[in-house]
Amino acid sequence: MAAGSAIQIPSRLPLLLTHEGVLLPGSTMRTSVDSPRNMQLVRSRLLKGTSLRSTIIGVIPNTSDPTSDCDDLPSLHRIGTAALAVQVVGSNWPKPHYTLLVTGLCRFQILQLLKEKPYPVAEVEQLDRLEQFTNQHKSEEELGELSEQFYKYAVQLVEMLDMSVPAVAKLRRLLDNLPREALPDILTSIIRTSNQEKLQVVAIRPNRRINHIPSTTEDEEEEEDHDDVVMLEKKIRTSSMSEQALKVCLKEIKRLKKMPQSMPEYALTRNYLELMVELPWNKSTKDRLEIRAARILLDNDHYAMEKLKKRVLEYLAVRQLKNNLKGPILCFVGPPGVGKTSVGRSIAKTLGREFHRIALGGVCDQSDIRGHRRTYVGSMPGRIINGLKTVGVNNPVFLLDEVDKLGKSLQGDPAAALLEVLDPEQNHSFTDHYLNVAFDLSQVLFIATANTTATIPPALLDRMEIIQVPGYTQEEKIEIAHRHLIPKQLEQHGLTPQQIQIPQVTTLDIITRYTREAGVRSLDRKLGAICRAVAVKVAEGQHKETKPDRPEMGEGEDCKEHVTEDAKTESISDTADLALPPEMPILIDFHALKDILGPPMYEMEVSERLSQPGVAIGLAWTPLGGEIMFVEASRMDGEGQLTLTGQLGDVMKESAHLAISWLRSNAKRYQLTNASGSFDLLDNTDIHLHFPAGAVTKDGPSAGVTIVTCLASLFSGRLVCSDVAMTGEITLRGLVLPVGGIKDKVLAAHRAGLKRIIIPQRNEKDLEEIAVNVRQDLTFVMASCLDEVLNAAFDGGFAVKPRVERLNSKL
Repeated sequence: MAAGSAIQIPSRLPLLLTHEGVLLPGSTMRTSVDSPRNMQLVRSRLLKGTSLRSTIIGVIPNTSDPTSDCDDLPSLHRIGTAALAVQVVGSNWPKPHYTLLVTGLCRFQILQLLKEKPYPVAEVEQLDRLEQFTNQHKSEEELGELSEQFYKYAVQLVEMLDMSVPAVAKLRRLLDNLPREALPDILTSIIRTSNQEKLQVVAIRPNRRINHIPSTTEDEEEEEDHDDVVMLEKKIRTSSMSEQALKVCLKEIKRLKKMPQSMPEYALTRNYLELMVELPWNKSTKDRLEIRAARILLDNDHYAMEKLKKRVLEYLAVRQLKNNLKGPILCFVGPPGVGKTSVGRSIAKTLGREFHRIALGGVCDQSDIRGHRRTYVGSMPGRIINGLKTVGVNNPVFLLDEVDKLGKSLQGDPAAALLEVLDPEQNHSFTDHYLNVAFDLSQVLFIATANTTATIPPALLDRMEIIQVPGYTQEEKIEIAHRHLIPKQLEQHGLTPQQIQIPQVTTLDIITRYTREAGVRSLDRKLGAICRAVAVKVAEGQHKETKPDRPEMGEGEDCKEHVTEDAKTESISDTADLALPPEMPILIDFHALKDILGPPMYEMEVSERLSQPGVAIGLAWTPLGGEIMFVEASRMDGEGQLTLTGQLGDVMKESAHLAISWLRSNAKRYQLTNASGSFDLLDNTDIHLHFPAGAVTKDGPSAGVTIVTCLASLFSGRLVCSDVAMTGEITLRGLVLPVGGIKDKVLAAHRAGLKRIIIPQRNEKDLEEIAVNVRQDLTFVMASCLDEVLNAAFDGGFAVKPRVERLNSKL
């Protein structure tokens, strides 16, 4: 074929209807044919034809051929592609069909549909002139400079790839050899994407295709702005990250530009750069430093907790005087349910800072704190960096919840990883493994919470400022219930104060008889149960008010009945009350409590359990708050053995041996004898000491004075005072040493209704932390030796046999 000769498609073309996408000129597509009209086209035209013209067909895209000859043809697209059938392959499995391999030649427009059966034939008009493909001069005249620009941009894109890859080198040679007019169609057919995105590259007519090619410098800059990598580089350069981080990011963005998107490392590098851009390197919130407003806000959110409030106000005062103060590292230690987590949120609100909570309970991998190195698949930053990305500022309040419940595994020790985070001298350059550059954490206010300090490593404990958060007194619980808990439960259950009334006496009954805890979580659940029961009565009453009155309800309905004392004793859920809507407000009294919550779970059993010798009350500290602890002793004939039960630890067992040794050495002085009258208390006598609640492990030195008092009661036959509780460690010489947890222990005794508490003399300073109203209800006995303990524990004191030598010396 000579150059310049005209190549034209036939004016009448058989039409192949396909739904497998758009066939572009210059591209090749494999399509399956199994519908009646398309099958007839292949048999009659392609298989029987012998000329080149018989192999040219028209391909109509996105149109399904009807499954039956009797069905009408659907509406056809006006634009199609003339194609050359290169290969025809037939098969009978799973049903008769042909597979065609067709190559696109040019576009055409349907002028008129000539026939529909046995296959559609149409009169067409050719849109693309094939002679342009053989006449380079004419193509340049028509497309001019814009076609050359398209070619230039395509070459630039390909040269960004690795030319050592054979496929890339082949594509580069293809660009040089193809006519400029065919470039958009062929390149678009190579791209694996949706038809809609392909249409953004190439249009139906040549003039539309030309409009999509940038023609000015402004359009070129606009296209660069939409390039994600270019935008990412702009964000990196305009961000306020540190010089070291900027240097690393620019190096990574340079590598990213040279990297093909198909490489797995491309996505990892891009995710890393996006994280670096999103981190708040120099973005912070302005603190609200008004101390008076902060005090009001803290008092409104939380009742009591004076130590916490005082520490926050001190921080605000120092921040007023010094702007660049480093964030303190606080650790709130106390039993569950006292508001450690919620007060952290209130502190953030008081300071006007963002708040983020990190739950550390059960974390046993140091990568949760420091992050993974980017060499691992699925690597990600640690929780600290993720939290900063979430809040978007570099001075938030971070709450490290349950720091005492960190684990340890083969993946490392997260408590050791926290040493860098919680050290004010180090966290200004905290290095996450994922970032691999330093990040300043010195402006973050870290607040850790724990139930006990026993499980916190000493090195980590040394970096934090410990603030004890003790349990609440009964009076504090009543105030919290009526200020916060009851309004919250009413709102959650759709009730109003005009529908339910819970007097303070009822709240006190719930606290003393249905809950026994240091916090208020169980109290909150009990109040929720009451609100649900009242909600049922209110809903039933509204339903009955809509029904007509029944005739047997007499004139008693015309007047409002007053609530009598007898009516108060009736059950709130009594079926007899269902006849009338309940009177509003519904008053919750003790009888209503019994119907809703069941019988009381806790009774005041102290006096009943001290009705015989050999029983004393001790005070214990647990991570859940203080508890009273009974110690029981009995003696029987035997071989002088001491039996200890109740899951005791080694320290408590040693305290029991100390107590029996001290009593044996002072038996004559206190006139203590065994059953046979001997001053050797273990002579033919076995002693059994038991600490009830045997399923609970117990340990610690503070039960020493209680064991001595219990054994003294056993051998003397005298009863210990029923309103006395005691705590303290003993020595072999009879001294009483100080112990910890005095405030929690005193509150436990106060909850149990005890009136007198024996504590070591050196613990007198700890009484200042106890509320004044609690101290007024209790009598404290300061003991420095066991003589003073025994005198205070028994009515009338514990008599000591006078020594003859001492009497003679006084005469």
